Amino acid sequence: MNLKSLKLGLFTGVFALVALGANAQQKQAEHSNANVRMGQKALLDGDFKNAESYLTKALPQEGKDPDVLYMLGYSQFQNGDYKKSAETFGKVVALSPKNANALYFKAKANNTLAIQANKVSAANKEQLLRVAIEDYSKAIAITPTDSKFYQNRAIANRDLGILIGTAGTPNYNKAMATDAYNNAIKDYEKVLSFDSSKKDIQTEVKKAKVYRDNLK
Repeated sequence: MNLKSLKLGLFTGVFALVALGANAQQKQAEHSNANVRMGQKALLDGDFKNAESYLTKALPQEGKDPDVLYMLGYSQFQNGDYKKSAETFGKVVALSPKNANALYFKAKANNTLAIQANKVSAANKEQLLRVAIEDYSKAIAITPTDSKFYQNRAIANRDLGILIGTAGTPNYNKAMATDAYNNAIKDYEKVLSFDSSKKDIQTEVKKAKVYRDNLK
């Protein structure tokens, strides 16, 4: 199963299972680890809780297999455990540095964690967002024609702008917030260069400019 080659968007619903199915089923019959086989089946069925359980049991025996780790990281992401997901995708990247989709999901997990975590300090949220932006940039360097990488880097920069551009917060920095919004705008415009008809992205460009121009 060549997971590295898949084009995986966040909102593909069932992990691009139509594209994944044939290869996954082939390897399912070949893999010697029963937990991996069961994890693959659960993943294909959209049962991410059982997928995570089986794939976790496959470790540490399969801890050096980037495909197994990729499936585990994705299952953790879908189960809402973004911290574990980011850590697992980090292991995938360590084993397979050119895996742009692993970088994408690592970044997405950290971005989501920064926004949703209530007990994370402002400084740690900023760090999570900066790591996410860095990982999106690495993914773009590998696959510069994938618009979702630019779109999600724009979102991370927008979130960073909101975080450090809110007056009264511990890490408030108007100049850096301005840069973050400008970077978001640049990436949104890059997405529009792929498809100028995207009304939602056109709206995001306008919103980012308003946020930037209204910084105190």
